[in-house]
Amino acid sequence: MYAYPEAVIMLFCKAPIPGQMKTRLIPPLTGEEAAQLHCELAEKTLQTATQNQLCEVQLWCSPPIDHPFFTTLTQVYSVDRQLQQGTDLGERMHHAFSQALARFSSAIVIGCDCPSFTSDDLEQALSQLNQGKPCVLAPAEDGGYVLIGLNQPQPSLFDNMPWGTGQVLGLTRARLQSLNLSYHELNTQWDLDTVDDLRRYQGG
Repeated sequence: MYAYPEAVIMLFCKAPIPGQMKTRLIPPLTGEEAAQLHCELAEKTLQTATQNQLCEVQLWCSPPIDHPFFTTLTQVYSVDRQLQQGTDLGERMHHAFSQALARFSSAIVIGCDCPSFTSDDLEQALSQLNQGKPCVLAPAEDGGYVLIGLNQPQPSLFDNMPWGTGQVLGLTRARLQSLNLSYHELNTQWDLDTVDDLRRYQGG
């Protein structure tokens, strides 16, 4: 049924609560409009992840897990819901990888604010992991990354990381090298965080 039955894609998604989403876009957007944009991007990402039956896809929700938006997505796209757990993004990602890699041979975490992502990018990441590459990264233009894939849990990649800054990608590369883990980098992507990003998205 799946091209990569031993793999899983985990989409990290926050509940679309107005005033808490895409705050760097408020203004020019209202809180409601920013939350609606988040919903649009999340659904677009889920479509990309599920469209070619690459592998199982899970929706990893930031509370509340029973938000109607999550309920609708899981019904429309037939994906399982999981609850993100941890005090920061690093803890939540490590927890998700630990859970997934107890069941699957490889796992990928993606966010839901990267409109440049394609199904081909996901397939390339899954292929590299399937061939035994320990880690796959998709760099972001802002110095972070929009995808990370692993075959084994690697807690040191997520511990004490300055999330949301331009240092994340460089620190991750340095930690991979210190662990002697080879990794494959996909094409650089861009995510939608700022007003300039919004113009780019609307122009495309």
